[in-house]
Amino acid sequence: QVQLVESGGGLVQAGGSLRLSCAASGRILSINAMGWYRQAPGKQRELVATRSSGGSTNYADSVKGRFTISRDNAKNTVYLQMNSLKPEDTAVYYCNAGPRVLSQGPYWGQGTQVTVSS
Repeated sequence: QVQLVESGGGLVQAGGSLRLSCAASGRILSINAMGWYRQAPGKQRELVATRSSGGSTNYADSVKGRFTISRDNAKNTVYLQMNSLKPEDTAVYYCNAGPRVLSQGPYWGQGTQVTVSS
């Protein structure tokens, strides 16, 4: 079993920045990719960014140039640095992890709310 715990969400004004953290515990050897998804009210959950253990990254077009995903393997933690936030970034952000790159993993965090005010 893998457990993921997110932190760092909150309320920020448009144009501001926020950094999310996700710490993994349990059978971490099974994790080859970690990432972030988000779900806004009334919308489907969507990929935000992923990062493999080897360092490859993938970003949604809507966040390219604004968000950066990073990973500290020693701490089993993945981060999402969010800059130039927009109201449309408002969503619950979920950490995700799994054994395959370029695939949604089976492990999820509880979610952390990000609200961007205009």
